[in-house]
Amino acid sequence: VESTQGEYAVMSAAMSGGERMVHITISGAPGSGTSTLVSKIREATGWKSLNGGEVFRAEATRRGLPVVEFSELCKSDLDVDRSLDTLLREAMTRENGPQIIESRLSGWWAHELELDCLKVWVATSDEERARRVQNREGGRFEECLAESSARQSADKERYRILYGIDLDDMTPYNLVVDANDLSADEVFAIVSAAIQGE
Repeated sequence: VESTQGEYAVMSAAMSGGERMVHITISGAPGSGTSTLVSKIREATGWKSLNGGEVFRAEATRRGLPVVEFSELCKSDLDVDRSLDTLLREAMTRENGPQIIESRLSGWWAHELELDCLKVWVATSDEERARRVQNREGGRFEECLAESSARQSADKERYRILYGIDLDDMTPYNLVVDANDLSADEVFAIVSAAIQGE
């Protein structure tokens, strides 16, 4: 899908009415290709983006902790997780904030905050994510699959405990892209068309 930045600028102004900051949220399990998708949207539109990982790293730095230690703290203290999500929610409503928000729960936050934006979930199977991780980082497929499945199960349980959120519930999203058999460019083309309201 081809478009110039100027066309996107006109489109985004019309969508926002000159007021809305967040235009789109991108969510999906680790390895689903959300970061690649965000990069492509950012390149095509000139929009700013923020992902949950950036919030995580910034908070680790603020606390004077290495990322690995901060990650362990998050696992043992769910209040830290809540504080990170609060920071992300605040960024979504901040004036002159990023137009693209990428995180596992950003679509849920946009839904709960009643933000009028495109909420995208990139759907992939455990097997597909394991193949992508294996292609990127190497290792045995069975080990990659076991790690992917375990991480997804742990995350589902954590979000259920923290917020009563079911990650399998697609209610918040107005676009769910089954990316199992699609290239990164094909996923971008679908999302790009939705951004333009086609």
